[in-house]
Amino acid sequence: MQDDAASRDDDAAERDAAEEASAFSHPAVDPDVTLPYGAHPDQVIDFYAPRDPDPAVPAPVVVVLHGGAWRAPYDRRHITPFADFLARRGFAVANVEYRRGEAPASAPGGPAIPAQSGPADPGRDDAPAAGAAPVAGRWPDTFDDVAAALDALPGLVRRALPGADPARTVLTGHSAGGHLALWAAARHLLPADAPWRTDRPAPLRGVVALAPIADFEVAEKLEVCGGASCQLLGGKALFEERLPYADPVRLLPTGIATTLVQGRTDIVVPQAVAESYADAAAKAGEVVGLTLLEDVGHFPLIDPAADACAVVAEEIAQLAF
Repeated sequence: MQDDAASRDDDAAERDAAEEASAFSHPAVDPDVTLPYGAHPDQVIDFYAPRDPDPAVPAPVVVVLHGGAWRAPYDRRHITPFADFLARRGFAVANVEYRRGEAPASAPGGPAIPAQSGPADPGRDDAPAAGAAPVAGRWPDTFDDVAAALDALPGLVRRALPGADPARTVLTGHSAGGHLALWAAARHLLPADAPWRTDRPAPLRGVVALAPIADFEVAEKLEVCGGASCQLLGGKALFEERLPYADPVRLLPTGIATTLVQGRTDIVVPQAVAESYADAAAKAGEVVGLTLLEDVGHFPLIDPAADACAVVAEEIAQLAF
């Protein structure tokens, strides 16, 4: 029995590695325009104009928040083929960069991209242990940036993509970016003392969250991305205190149409995390769509060569058009 389980784990790991290699095999696609939303080098948005647009119909806007466990080595470049894929399907695309965790000091010049499920450093509050993956996220900078980017977006869209319609905006994000997408759509539900709280729901057509880290407590139990969600909140000592300000499952119901897209064979952010969010939404009186894809892992959702990516585009289109 143990041998069978080990064999299944090996098969799953091999499949995940192959899917990740495919998703990362595409060359990065340069944007049409890049505009800042703040002074930090990471406070920028790349804009992709829709390919072959219909001049009579302004294109809807898709805001993309990349994943990578909120860790520094994963920047927005890895998701540019997905942004280009959406632009080729008629969307105006805004690919948001934001500040992430610091790279280890022992890796001058920037480390190679580590596995997203790299080793956890359970005692960390401020810095990674030797050999550990880079720290996940920067509190409060990561949240500051996503809030600022979304607040600035309508004006930046009008400057960068005058043929787009910011009134028809869909927010999407992958993995850690899926968390940020759900969080950004729920800022009106944040505690009253949260600096990112808004007075009303965001003017969005909807959210399509792709394999999102949508429930931090479940994610920590499953050791998702090496304890990244605990690191994002500053470590164990601050985890419980900061959950109400950061965990999407605590911020329901949003009143905004939301769909989760999840691969059933995802071993990076397992299906149970998305299911927990959908169940919590239902208990709060809100229907959240959950599209489960057979024989799909974590990375095909943003891989233009994968059928799952076309499913994602269709889910976005159903909200945008």
